[in-house]
Amino acid sequence: MRTKLSQFKFELPEELIAQYPADVRDESRLMVVHRDTGKIEHKLFKDLIDYFEEDDALIFNNTKVFPARMYGMKEKTGAKIEVFLLRELNKEAMLWDVLVDPARKIRVGNKLYFNDDEGNNILVAEVVDNTTSRGRTIRFFFEGTDEEFRATLRKLGSTPLPKYIDREVEAIDDERYQTVYAKEVGAVAAPTAGLHFSKELMKKLEIKGIEFAEVTLHVGLGTFRSIDVEDLSKHKMDAEYYKINQKAADIVNKAKDGRRRVCAVGTTSMRTIESSVGATRHLKASEGWTNKFIFPPYEFNIPNSMITNFHLPKTSLVIMISAFAGHDLAMEAYAEAIKEKYRFFSYGDAMLIL
Repeated sequence: MRTKLSQFKFELPEELIAQYPADVRDESRLMVVHRDTGKIEHKLFKDLIDYFEEDDALIFNNTKVFPARMYGMKEKTGAKIEVFLLRELNKEAMLWDVLVDPARKIRVGNKLYFNDDEGNNILVAEVVDNTTSRGRTIRFFFEGTDEEFRATLRKLGSTPLPKYIDREVEAIDDERYQTVYAKEVGAVAAPTAGLHFSKELMKKLEIKGIEFAEVTLHVGLGTFRSIDVEDLSKHKMDAEYYKINQKAADIVNKAKDGRRRVCAVGTTSMRTIESSVGATRHLKASEGWTNKFIFPPYEFNIPNSMITNFHLPKTSLVIMISAFAGHDLAMEAYAEAIKEKYRFFSYGDAMLIL
């Protein structure tokens, strides 16, 4: 029986799409879904601590979002062009894969000029290749050190809020569209399940004896890209860079062997650990690129619980949740979330699946 995209369709009222984060990180709402009984509870995120005990393990994605959205002007016409940095291809040549909008105006050979707040031109780029209908490869021209170049990109860039947050970027986003444990710069979107963790909650979990394993997956836009095929076995994910060190693997495997709770914090942590499974179904240290797409039926190797936000219909994210919770229970939980007016997407509320 093939899993079909249409099985993950549901109607989501637009007003449930969160436009701002909760006032306090760990006071967003938390739906707790019990797979063994089908029970659904309604809590606050800080109540999470009640579901974990000493020697349980939480797996965090420590990627850090960089200010990937920039605005430039096209040479001659002066047309405003949005440039969204996706990934660096060649550090020495300053080559980057980017998305451009509006794409129809940008061709190979075009130059783009980037100005600071005072209107001074501080960066120039040239389009050197077309990669997709919206995508381009561009080469930056910059006189200075790599450190100065990075500083210039940060100065020109803004927090890459998803398009469904229908407002301008504000000062609050610099802090709140980033987890409190973010370390490794490279993501163009936040691992949103982790946004609910405050430093205070992390400390309380640590005091209780809960172990933290940090992995890295640099979230790309492919995670959120629409799926265009009905037969999910034919969908291909964009590759994203990941890294798991030996310390993280040891923490996870110790909890797994001790039959403790092993919890993936977010779909990105889940994809990372399920991309690096050894012959004995233990987590192994590794580094590379993953395009793993998890859809039902799927037998999970590492975690027995997960934390996630509420996602868009017919996306790889809600499909993974369905694989973990079971399709019927996942769809029941989503129907309950809509009925109870939970907040959806990046700045929305959370779900703990046990």
